[in-house]
Amino acid sequence: MPLRHLAGSSFTSAFAEQFGYASARSIPDCIGCSSTGVASFCSGTKKCGMRCFHASAEVWARSDQAFGLKTPKREKYVRKDSRNQPPVEAPYVPPIVKATKSNPVKMIEIFEGMTLVELSKRSGKSVSSLQGILTNVGEKVESEFEPLSMDVTELVAMEVGVNVKRLHSAKGAEIVPRPPVVTVMGHVDHGKTSLLDALRQTSVAAREAGGITQHVGAFVVIMPSGSSITFLDTPGHAAFSAMRARGAAVTDIVVLVVAADDGVMPQTLEAMSHAKAANVPIVVAINKCDKPGANPERVKIQLASEGLLLEEMGGDVQVVEVSAAKKTGLDNLEEALLLQAEIMDLKARIDGPAQAYVVEARLDKGRGPLITTIVKAGTLACGQHVVVGSEWGRIRAIKDMVGRLTQRATPAMPVEIEGLRGLPMAGDDVIVVHSEERARMLSSGRKRKSEEDRIRKKMIKEPSTSESSEGEEVPQTVEMPIIVKADVQGTVQAITDALRTLNSSQVFVNVVHVGVGPISQSDVDLAQACGACIVGFNVKSPPTSLSQAATRASIKVIIHRVIYHLLEDIGNLIIEKAPGTSETHVAGQAEVLDIFEVKGSKSKGPDVKIAGCKVTDGFVARSATMRLLRSGELVYEGPCASLKREKQDVDTVKKGNECGLVISDWQDFQIGDVIQCLEQVVRKPKFIKSESGAVRIEC
Repeated sequence: MPLRHLAGSSFTSAFAEQFGYASARSIPDCIGCSSTGVASFCSGTKKCGMRCFHASAEVWARSDQAFGLKTPKREKYVRKDSRNQPPVEAPYVPPIVKATKSNPVKMIEIFEGMTLVELSKRSGKSVSSLQGILTNVGEKVESEFEPLSMDVTELVAMEVGVNVKRLHSAKGAEIVPRPPVVTVMGHVDHGKTSLLDALRQTSVAAREAGGITQHVGAFVVIMPSGSSITFLDTPGHAAFSAMRARGAAVTDIVVLVVAADDGVMPQTLEAMSHAKAANVPIVVAINKCDKPGANPERVKIQLASEGLLLEEMGGDVQVVEVSAAKKTGLDNLEEALLLQAEIMDLKARIDGPAQAYVVEARLDKGRGPLITTIVKAGTLACGQHVVVGSEWGRIRAIKDMVGRLTQRATPAMPVEIEGLRGLPMAGDDVIVVHSEERARMLSSGRKRKSEEDRIRKKMIKEPSTSESSEGEEVPQTVEMPIIVKADVQGTVQAITDALRTLNSSQVFVNVVHVGVGPISQSDVDLAQACGACIVGFNVKSPPTSLSQAATRASIKVIIHRVIYHLLEDIGNLIIEKAPGTSETHVAGQAEVLDIFEVKGSKSKGPDVKIAGCKVTDGFVARSATMRLLRSGELVYEGPCASLKREKQDVDTVKKGNECGLVISDWQDFQIGDVIQCLEQVVRKPKFIKSESGAVRIEC
């Protein structure tokens, strides 16, 4: 576009429209300064053209700077020739794996007659997705407001990945009084089982291995007044903490047995904490009051100092002084228990599906899986289909704790159930379902859910050790695989938990397999495959052929009936397998009495200075490292080059003898210097056992 006749503001507006410049106001300034900045813009004539604008770059730059615009500088391009350059060598830095935080699984409460709308609100899933799951499990629901059974609700909840807690309603059911469930707890060897023997006129304590209880026992005791009380006897050893927790979870009243001559001990305090956590009332029984050193008042003061409010001190905890050996005070204990039960007004429904709690589970060679359970509500009958944890079955037989067959079990009644397809875990709930198909579906769903939870826990990695400082020495760790076999499920859990407490920075105890029953050929094959040690507790000794096969495969088999001895043997095995930590110890010390110099030659080498020393402590060895101290300060440290006594080369020189000593690369000896002999010692960990029975490995 020719701009020949454009001038002034018309030229500016036209230029701004063509090129969209925001700084168009600077153009008139450029026109006015043609003599200084715009070379040949007008050239003294009235005619000008666009071709003149290429000469005004400096003017444009100055005008941009005036408005705060900075023109970037162009850098000179330099071509890099990297073909002949060697690759950069850098140390490999492993990626830091951060610990992944696991999202807690949601827990919802379900009840009989729950609708899809209510389940959708609690689980956070849409109604349409829940209807699709119902179709997949074979249930037809015409409306989203149609009530569902509790089993179907649990199946749907498991499919959407949430845990459930069953709420049973007693509305419309027949509710009758029931006997109290009393758990006897306390420290080991304080007389819990002896007290129960005195109450039921038996002698169970005399038949127990080592004289200590290692199982949970359930008994029904008919009191002289005619009232019946269900007792649970729990172990007192430190390793059976989970058993005591299960006893507190199912009980109504806790009897805390404390020896009058021993006082409050660690497991006494733990039993108190279990009872408080379960919100269960406590009745204190001070046993062994017939002994000469008995001091019940001291025990009361100790219990009060631990926060237990006794009746004598204005609280509500009853205290009874008894003697299991002399059978004194038992009437007072019975009266205290019945009074506490009357205050609690214990009742339960007897009709409808049963709710029960697994106290113990074991595997019988002829009868299969057997579970000891206490009915909490409802009635358990033969022929019913039940789901226990992730196992299911049809009740084939019910036996009371005396061994008599019975057709039904009422609330607060401990029974032994036979007929399950697998062995459940102690502490599982027993639920009754309507059909075998429903039992199978619930069992498979629970197994799948438990497997998903196990995999989720394994995926949670610990923080990488690369985050630790480079100066720290990472101890060497070896793995010790162990296979655990025991007589009952609760003991398997207790032994496994006790073995895991023996983990240390040097030895990792890996329980690769656990099982209930005797040691079998498959256990030996598994131990041979992974190099494991087989631990049997309260099981029969394996047959000769199996023992010989284990011996040929160099498999160690440990069988015990008392947990003290078992943990002690495993602790010794761990100490043997531990690599230990290398430490530098001062093995001996010598003092420099004189200095001798041996002239060298071309054949013999350079000059050598020999320190004439006298060993003042320990010994000096030629293979050790020497440390030279002068006025108590470290001067030099190096290996010993030569050690002689009476012109003879020797390996060691003991205390009180003189010797000649040469240290490599060191000639500056002075009379009065002290030379220490250093040796490397491998220190093994220690097996420590406390008074309460708790064990640990200290490195």
